[in-house]
Order: sequence, then C-alpha cells, then structure tokens
Amino acid sequence: TSTITGSILKTALVFNKVHQITGVLCQGKGFFLQMFEGERSVINQLYGRILRDSRHKDVEMISLQEISHRKFGDWSMALIDLSDSDPMVMMQHPEFDPYSASSELLSQQIDEWVTSGKPIHT
Repeated sequence: TSTITGSILKTALVFNKVHQITGVLCQGKGFFLQMFEGERSVINQLYGRILRDSRHKDVEMISLQEISHRKFGDWSMALIDLSDSDPMVMMQHPEFDPYSASSELLSQQIDEWVTSGKPIHT
C-alpha cells in the first residue's frame, strides 16, 4: 500500500471501531472504491470528514441505502489490493467501468472481489 493509503487505513481502523463502522476499501489501478456500513448519521459524519480530508481527491458518493445486515461485520476497514493484472482492473471488460458503473454493479463487483480471495488486509 502507498504511504497515503496506509495513513488513511490506520486512521479508519481506529475511527471505525469506535463508531461501529464496518466496510471495505478496494484499491486498484488508479482508483479506490469504499463501502461503509453503520448508522446513517455516523456514516454521514464520516463522509463529511472524508470530503474535508486533503488526502482524498475527487470523492463521489455512489449510493446510500438501508441494509438489513452487514456484509463486512468482521472488518472495521478491510483493504483489498487489486492487482494491475486483474482484467477488471485493467478495464478489459467494458461492463465494468468504475467511473460510470451503477451502484448495484459496483456492489456486485466488490462482493466478487471479496469472495474470490483477493488479498485482504484487516
């Protein structure tokens, strides 16, 4: 991981544990995707912190929705390192463009990365 990613992850692990936030950060070839789980007001506060944090650039919220159970309940923030050789990361699949994909497709892709055994660090 880069120094900046490591710094963000270190802060997130502590903050998220205290505020009962769970989630996953996917780091790929020039892009990051994050999925958070927690109480709405806490997630809104976290999003505000992210927007104000100079380490984050071009932040965009893709979806905010109610969930019945957490997918990432064991992780205060897991990191999935995506290899540059991953076909989805290399954008060889036109159905996956992280900049224009629907929230449903992004959620499915994150689920696939999690279940396919990509390197996960917690």
